[in-house]
Amino acid sequence: MRTDPTPHLTTHFGLTDRTALITGGSSGIGKAIATALARAGARVVLMARGADALKETVGALREEGLEASSVIADVGDRDALRAAAEEAVRPYGEPDILVTSAGINLRPPLDDLTTADWDTTMAVNLDAPFLLGQRFGPKMAERGWGRIIHLASQQSLRAFGNSGAYGVSKAAICALTRSQAEAWSRNGVCVNALGPGFVETPLTEAVFTDPARVEAMANRTMMGRNGTPEDFAGPALFLASDAARYMTGQTLFVDGGFSAT
Repeated sequence: MRTDPTPHLTTHFGLTDRTALITGGSSGIGKAIATALARAGARVVLMARGADALKETVGALREEGLEASSVIADVGDRDALRAAAEEAVRPYGEPDILVTSAGINLRPPLDDLTTADWDTTMAVNLDAPFLLGQRFGPKMAERGWGRIIHLASQQSLRAFGNSGAYGVSKAAICALTRSQAEAWSRNGVCVNALGPGFVETPLTEAVFTDPARVEAMANRTMMGRNGTPEDFAGPALFLASDAARYMTGQTLFVDGGFSAT
């Protein structure tokens, strides 16, 4: 008689009674991660700028019988972010899991990159993960359990054309991941990052209008295809769960082998 794998999977990957806050959770990779965590039993709070997209995503999760709520915020605005962080704890309490998926890539050539472009990029891609970590990481450590998952990039390791500020911000995310892991891992908080390859999301929509580049990027992977947001559901669930209890300070590249070529 075949053994039911459900108890084993629930022990390692189940998120019942956990609460997750996901920035950029209404679209792209953030939405796929939020859906995966909710389906594993977590109560999810999505934070993003677009009210309509948030309403649609939360509605879809609730239609599945999942617990979901939302907070509207521009994570690049420090005051708005701090206020949103306090609002985010109201539906279900302090989060056990923080996922920072919100990002921006303005793409001017480096010669044309303005100070305003730089500041905007760093505010969204780096400052927000730092500030949310400062708000929630110590409390996770006090409770003895927590997970923080940042979104890194191929550009954490290599330069891409017209993405100078973005690449710097994503390289810094890997360093922030290590620093937060060093600070809180002894108290049960695992901090890791996911490194996407070339993935079709609202952030890369402009690039995907060039079929030649899309094909070239796919050919650089070992799998021969570009990524989809759903490719991050399993890796994020792993990092958010007890299965990753001895993994911290790492950047896990989910890129079809792109970073290995």
